[in-house]
Amino acid sequence: MPLAAAYGHALEQDGGQGWRESARCLEAALRLHRLLRDSEAFCHANRGGSAPSAAAPPGPAPPGPDGGGGGGGDEWAQELRLFGHVLERAACLRRCKRSLPAFQVPYPPRQLLRDFQSRLPYQYLHYAQFKANRLEKAVAAAYTFLQRNPKHELTTKYLNYYRGLLDAAEEPLTDLEAQPYEAVFLRAVKLYNSGDFRSSTEDMERALAEYLAIFARCLAGCEGAHEQVDFKDFYPAIADLFAESLQCKVDCEANLTPNVGGYFVEKFVATMYHYLQFAYYKLNDVRQAARSAASYMLFDPGDSVMQQNLVYYRFHRARWGLEEEDFQPREMELEETEPPVEPEEPPSDAEFEGEGDYEESIYADWWQEPDAKGDEAEAGQ
Repeated sequence: MPLAAAYGHALEQDGGQGWRESARCLEAALRLHRLLRDSEAFCHANRGGSAPSAAAPPGPAPPGPDGGGGGGGDEWAQELRLFGHVLERAACLRRCKRSLPAFQVPYPPRQLLRDFQSRLPYQYLHYAQFKANRLEKAVAAAYTFLQRNPKHELTTKYLNYYRGLLDAAEEPLTDLEAQPYEAVFLRAVKLYNSGDFRSSTEDMERALAEYLAIFARCLAGCEGAHEQVDFKDFYPAIADLFAESLQCKVDCEANLTPNVGGYFVEKFVATMYHYLQFAYYKLNDVRQAARSAASYMLFDPGDSVMQQNLVYYRFHRARWGLEEEDFQPREMELEETEPPVEPEEPPSDAEFEGEGDYEESIYADWWQEPDAKGDEAEAGQ
């Protein structure tokens, strides 16, 4: 069944108070959406060989407007190679999609996909489950919606009401769309706050690796089909395709940012690096601390705390035997990820500001008393 048909039937049943059928179709639509998303990412990741070799020499430039070669011909040849790559990639993706069930039905409209990204189906699902007397599922669906829409007051009231009926106000809640790195990140933060820095770094490294892998799949999924709402010439159509793909990639960061206690962990990747650099410092692994700090600066170069931390590491570089390469970002981040596109107004990280587990400084009075802080990195000298 197409995603749009399943979702449309669910909403029809919701309007007609067919609660059980509505819940069944909503759950089916959510599964279809996951299948479509994963299938898009699979085809993009497995389209090997579609890109032209970077080492291949460029072909001869076609004649320019005056019948000869020259700069105009070179630009025209470069443009032809670019669009040739676009068409070659499209053909490869089409070959992949022919074998996958998700693409054997009509592609859903753009707005419908946005609704699923914002978890709108869960707003209908929680009420349908409640009316079908499935309170546990209603709680999970309402909480899942609120994890992406924490300021939705009506759903918050419903969630509290459902939990009151179950007498489960203290029971843990389940996010049905939670990513695997979220629980690992929270565990790493708790270990960090308890002083178990070694276990914290292990979990934080795992959370970082899992996030980067899922972020890469999200980017890959943005290379999928393009809904052609009107007919345009070739160049405007290609421009629309790239613009839509770019917007989807920009949205990946927001869609994958975890919600902790009703607040989104803004600058999530930078936050993980901040925890890592200070935890490694506490473990006297200053080389990893410096590299984590350098990686952090890729995402938030204006952070004054991290700038001073790097100054501190450089000031004591001879003590720890650090080389210039130890102040470079980690290779994984340079080679395997793309820098996120910054919005016009960088997001705030107000929930982590101030002295404490996030903004804790390691540089206080280092120029006057560099050995007086009592940290493990200092005590070992």
